[in-house]
Amino acid sequence: MNNPPRRVHFLGICGTAMGAVAVAMKEQGWIVSGSDNQAYPPMSDFLVSRGIEVCSGYRPENLPSEDALIVVGNAISRGNPEVEAVLNRKLNYSSLPEVLRAHFLRGRHNIVISGTHGKTTTTSMTAWILEYAEKNPSYLIGGLPANLGQGACLRDAKTSRHFVIEGDEYDTAFFDKRSKFLHYLPELLVVNNIEFDHADIFENLEAIKLSFRRLLNIVPSEGMVLLNGDDPNCIDVAKNCPAPIVEVGFSENAGNRILHPWQKEGHCGFELFGEQFELPMSGEHNLRNAAMAVCAAHFYGITTSVIREALLQFKGIKRRQEVRGVVNGVTIIDDFGHHPTAIRQTLEGLAQRYAGSRLWALFEPRSNTTRRAIFQHDLPAAFAAAHGVIIGEVNRAAELAPEERLDTTRLVADLQKAGHPAFHEASADTIVEKLRPQLQPGDVLVVLSNGAFDGLHGKLLAGLA
Repeated sequence: MNNPPRRVHFLGICGTAMGAVAVAMKEQGWIVSGSDNQAYPPMSDFLVSRGIEVCSGYRPENLPSEDALIVVGNAISRGNPEVEAVLNRKLNYSSLPEVLRAHFLRGRHNIVISGTHGKTTTTSMTAWILEYAEKNPSYLIGGLPANLGQGACLRDAKTSRHFVIEGDEYDTAFFDKRSKFLHYLPELLVVNNIEFDHADIFENLEAIKLSFRRLLNIVPSEGMVLLNGDDPNCIDVAKNCPAPIVEVGFSENAGNRILHPWQKEGHCGFELFGEQFELPMSGEHNLRNAAMAVCAAHFYGITTSVIREALLQFKGIKRRQEVRGVVNGVTIIDDFGHHPTAIRQTLEGLAQRYAGSRLWALFEPRSNTTRRAIFQHDLPAAFAAAHGVIIGEVNRAAELAPEERLDTTRLVADLQKAGHPAFHEASADTIVEKLRPQLQPGDVLVVLSNGAFDGLHGKLLAGLA
């Protein structure tokens, strides 16, 4: 007698990762449904086209009446009508990372890319190299790599033995405050760097380091850790790691030492394993990301010649130094950078790429860390490579007490003291109006935000036309 098909329902199904897992479980034979407040195209149409029922809004009656697994998304919290019904009815519920572990990661070669910065880029590069090498990898990336055309691809485990996944240190779900990456069964773990971030869930740097120590503690003895050998925090957390470690970096004690780095005309390159590699991107941070991806691919036996070819064809990721347009000689670039280190590295890379141009940084304090005063003293130095700096409104400012909030007036004053033309405006429209008369052909504008910044990119393109 055949077993009845298994049933699964996703809370927050229209998220990129949730939607990808929902489709993959449908292909495994599950009956799949889900709910979302953001149930609109293109994701809702994509899911429906795959035979998945999508409910708009959260209501208890959306939940399956029969026995089912309920997958609760990271953005779902107590008070959600379906969450309350799940708890009251004592239904079987799980987080997305737990579902990935149970149904997709077990038994595979899992390559987990972690770190405060560079996760998306390094994961994208690694997945692309494996794809180019015809390894048929599965992958889950928090961005949209141009080479791959999608951020998530969950192939059948029988034909896809490698799984490349972005290892996020953010918490798993409202009922599981451990970092997501602790569920990912790493065989090869990359630790790019470790800094303080996510002030809404981590009290301090030591709390973040504890989470990374727990991650290093679950790498198997037959696995491998690729560690940033130039980062003191990385070296500290790896002190008692039971798995083999190879340090990657510029320092003499690095097992995989990066030699002869160079940058020119939007490209960068380096030597590793006695071979030369080149990447059509700028910035020391991208050079480091590429070196980690090279080492990861090398661990799985991909030849250096194939790795070299793949890297040279890497086209980048949406919202990572992405040129959105050139209007009357002014170049407009979109970048996801929101942490002081990421901002500094991005601006330094762009300053080299556009040498001789005036570089303007337009920054939205939007992340849960940068909208707070935590980086008040660090942010001015992060903009050192910029000619001028424009600071947007602190996102969701009313949720923070004035003494907790980033002081934009003080930040502008500090930037002006450092010699930068700088100002703060409350909306994208007023930023465009204030900035437009100060621009000249050849200028480069980089919009730094992990959100929409009030549609600033489009308003700049229209306003400067």
